Amino acid sequence: MAKNSATEKQPVLLGIDDSEYSTYALEWTLDHLLVPSNNSPNFKLVLVYAKPTVGSTVGFIGPGATDVMPIVEADMKRTAVRVIEQAKELCKKKQVTDIEVEIVEGDARNVLCEAVEKHHASILIVGSHGYGAIKRAVLGSVSDYCAHHAHCTVMIVKKPKPSKHSFQHQGK
Repeated sequence: MAKNSATEKQPVLLGIDDSEYSTYALEWTLDHLLVPSNNSPNFKLVLVYAKPTVGSTVGFIGPGATDVMPIVEADMKRTAVRVIEQAKELCKKKQVTDIEVEIVEGDARNVLCEAVEKHHASILIVGSHGYGAIKRAVLGSVSDYCAHHAHCTVMIVKKPKPSKHSFQHQGK
């Protein structure tokens, strides 16, 4: 079936997880990019949650691993459902209804880049965890990886740091 590109909305992918940085990126996107008062923006929001594999989370193979794996898997599923429900609720509050949600198992870097290809996304939006150089080198940066490997525009939304002036010194 042929798609009518004149009326079809461009997919905007947003990588979500259970961090405050992800929530901020979603809020920023809803407030600045998908504002309902824009007379029906030409974007469809696709929320993608990359659920880590149980093996990558447990990190050990031993006699007790088979007992722990189902518990970890159930906890990871609960987290994914909670994150998705919170994101959907935030979209509803901001009156953004044209959304699609995916939970995909795997490393977030690969999951997001593959989702860009699958949906032919025009923009990928990710939050920045604000890691320093050492932590970024050890853990790897999802946003950095996506900026270099995703075949679309990548927007990295950084949560502002609290202002130095917001903490005033209390004199005696």
